[in-house]
Amino acid sequence: MARRDVIQKDRSTKQSSHYRKRLQSAAEQKERAESLKKVIKPDDMPYENSPQGHLTHIMNEDLNARFYSVDAYIQKLPPNACSGKHRHVAEECIYILEGKGFDLHWDAEVELTDRYHWSWAKEPKRFEWETGDCIYIPPNTIHQHFNADESNPARFISATNRVYRHIGYGDIEQLEEAPDYKPE
Repeated sequence: MARRDVIQKDRSTKQSSHYRKRLQSAAEQKERAESLKKVIKPDDMPYENSPQGHLTHIMNEDLNARFYSVDAYIQKLPPNACSGKHRHVAEECIYILEGKGFDLHWDAEVELTDRYHWSWAKEPKRFEWETGDCIYIPPNTIHQHFNADESNPARFISATNRVYRHIGYGDIEQLEEAPDYKPE
């Protein structure tokens, strides 16, 4: 029997309805989308005291809104304070709403074989920022944000792509907690 015949021949006796289920799921998802919010009001944006710092969630899958692939929050850093230090697989974009400060980024070397293998730069790179700046954080980069103003808070919007989590690369690691974090 030629190799082509083996591939084309139905050899299994197991019945499946996978494709029909996908069609049904797509129809249900389309119907559900119509019930999801397209506008999230400030009162519906929950805040969180987290190991990364004070966050106000503006886009995530828990907000019953039509944001399918992006998570975003506003982070507030008190005067002379810093965020936690962490890393995650997804790249991140940060827009500075107000304040001035700097980021420290430790670049990652990643080897993907049967397992992940990570190594990070011993010394961080420093990036100065101020109101109106946009900061790019590459995938897997360890990073931490610092407010350099002694009198005023800094605020910024952070956005990451949620799709990484849904395809099995949702790895996140908190390496240091924000100094003002108080677990409840």
